[in-house]
Amino acid sequence: MSRVGECSRSTKETKIQVSIHLDGTGKAEIDTGIGFFDHMLISFAKHGLFDLTVKVTGDLYVDCHHTIEDTGIALGVALRKALGEKKSIRRYGNIILPMDESLVLCALDLSGRPYLVFHADFTTDRVGYFDTEMVREFFHAITYTTGMNLHIKMLEQGNNHHMIEGIFKAFAKALDQATIVDERITDVLSTKGTL
Repeated sequence: MSRVGECSRSTKETKIQVSIHLDGTGKAEIDTGIGFFDHMLISFAKHGLFDLTVKVTGDLYVDCHHTIEDTGIALGVALRKALGEKKSIRRYGNIILPMDESLVLCALDLSGRPYLVFHADFTTDRVGYFDTEMVREFFHAITYTTGMNLHIKMLEQGNNHHMIEGIFKAFAKALDQATIVDERITDVLSTKGTL
């Protein structure tokens, strides 16, 4: 079964096309209009081994908020579709990932119950044309549209570029773990029988 999810989302603020293949090789075609955000999404695809396409036209003349948050919403919808009934997936993923001087913990549960715990203090307002406060907003959007319990905690602070890149890579590795199909799991990994 091909685990691919797509989302097409259009508002007065953004037009977004997203496609994700969970069993990919890390190929990415990304164009959000925000260079640093493109870099983060390419890193996410590469380190999670997801094939990812993201095309965004947003109101960047206002600021980066709508583009980044709405991309998170669309990516979350695409992830939810790709996961389908979540049969035979491992459900949980976690990692402690170093990015030079920075160290980030990421743990997630594809439980169907959305919740975000986010602890990272940035010391600059922007990296390139990407507002650092949008990191939390992006993951909040993904969490709630996917139905995911996600914890992100910066264990060691450092350069803001490194911190953000570490978060995106850690999320990719944890999500890859959680979405792996395990032949020992014949249904869904839940005593309730549903996720």
